[in-house]
Amino acid sequence: MSLDGTRAHLRGPGDLPPLVERAARTARQLGFPYSCRPEQGRLLRALAAGAHRIGETGTGLGVGLGWLVTGMRADATAVSVERDPERAAKAAWLYSELAPQVTVECGDWTAIAAHGPFDLLVLDGGGQGKDGGPAADPVELLRPGGVLVVDDFTPAAGRPPVHDGRPDRARLHWLEHPALRSVEIPLAPDLAALVCTRRAD
Repeated sequence: MSLDGTRAHLRGPGDLPPLVERAARTARQLGFPYSCRPEQGRLLRALAAGAHRIGETGTGLGVGLGWLVTGMRADATAVSVERDPERAAKAAWLYSELAPQVTVECGDWTAIAAHGPFDLLVLDGGGQGKDGGPAADPVELLRPGGVLVVDDFTPAAGRPPVHDGRPDRARLHWLEHPALRSVEIPLAPDLAALVCTRRAD
């Protein structure tokens, strides 16, 4: 969830994929500012090209999902869960019309488990382990070699990464997870994502 992600999409140079632009305009019309940022979206589009089964938590109005769909292969499928019923219904309608290989359903982040395991899973609406909430289990949710994306971090200035003057436990959870090989990717001066691959052994 990015604080200004929706507006960031609509004030750029106008080179958005049509599905992303439509989702961003819908988010603006409904007053939802928290879409992913374009920098995150471009990363998602690139990662989606290598995946057959894609999952996402936190659909919002479908901006991040639009980036994923833009990168998906023709034989790939995606499922996204959104806990807010109004947003879930609006995004489900949008994607049923334009991308039949995509399913959007209403539920909290744990509902994604029923659709896995995934080749690519984007945790943006729960399951990141931030704010004291539970973290998703990558062994349960990913195929061996599958990729997990946890976004909306600020780039770490050193090791260990620090948040509010203390070690950033959420980030360290993923960077040190024994089932994952993880790297932090800076996307902008104020934005980073963790990209984690489930170990095959």
